[in-house]
Amino acid sequence: MSRLLEGKVAVVTGAGHGIGRGHALELAKHGAAVIVNDLGTSVSGEGSGRDAEKVVEIIKERGGHAVANLADVGDEQQATELVEQAYDEFGKLDILVNNAGIVRDRAIWNMSARDFDLVMRVHVRGTWLTCHAAAQRWRAQAKAGDGKVYGRIINTTSGAGLLGNFGQSNYAAAKAAVVGLSLTLSLELSGIGVTTNVIGPGGTTRISASLPGHATPLEPDERPEDEFDPKDPSLCSPVVAWLASEEAAHVSGQVIRAMGEHIHLMDGWTEARTAGNGGKRWDATRLGAVMATDVFRTRAAGLRLPG
Repeated sequence: MSRLLEGKVAVVTGAGHGIGRGHALELAKHGAAVIVNDLGTSVSGEGSGRDAEKVVEIIKERGGHAVANLADVGDEQQATELVEQAYDEFGKLDILVNNAGIVRDRAIWNMSARDFDLVMRVHVRGTWLTCHAAAQRWRAQAKAGDGKVYGRIINTTSGAGLLGNFGQSNYAAAKAAVVGLSLTLSLELSGIGVTTNVIGPGGTTRISASLPGHATPLEPDERPEDEFDPKDPSLCSPVVAWLASEEAAHVSGQVIRAMGEHIHLMDGWTEARTAGNGGKRWDATRLGAVMATDVFRTRAAGLRLPG
């Protein structure tokens, strides 16, 4: 039986540990050749290392195909070269999974502009740069061929970006921005057959374990294969593999949180309630009653007969 991603080529950023490592292992398990990218920094973005090479070793030991990439995705040239490596090594790129990220948590009154900028650089600029490079390649292919390519982009958000989280004004802003970017890419790239979706993982990672009281997390490959641990961050990786497959060609512009045993389709910024003013300009001094009864519903509206 053919595997779900047989013959496909994927780039996974931030794949040296945790969620990204889980994605790389899962994609390889289903037959994809994987470019394992990781700069090898600390969770706060300091230093560098060769963590990606360890993941490549694991994939090869399991019979898969992978190569390492140590690029900084926030650097334009390095992000472009990362995408180019897929073509140099395997002749194409089918799947781009953006997972790279750092945190520099502080309440806003203690956070420096540098802390804000560095987090935005990795999460938002890094995601945009790899998508930019892939989109240019795919569009050129489409124009040279029949107008369509096989392309899958899966970007990463978090509960902080969707719901907010104290001490993470930089990280939450970045993760919300990734959703806006992804929704736009789903529109811009749909014409050439590329889908763009967003995954919202959950679980214990190096980032979450940096908070006081958390134990050192296990890597996805350090858990027994048949064990179910609701804190395993790689539990979302099968969803990523499916979104990267032929079966998900009809799914684009969606935000999916996958945590523990649950898959949640997010509804986005929907219009929950609407109040109208009969074609007239609102009077700010009269908005109190409208907001209380029709918008926030903090006050009973009372009996209203059809007019």
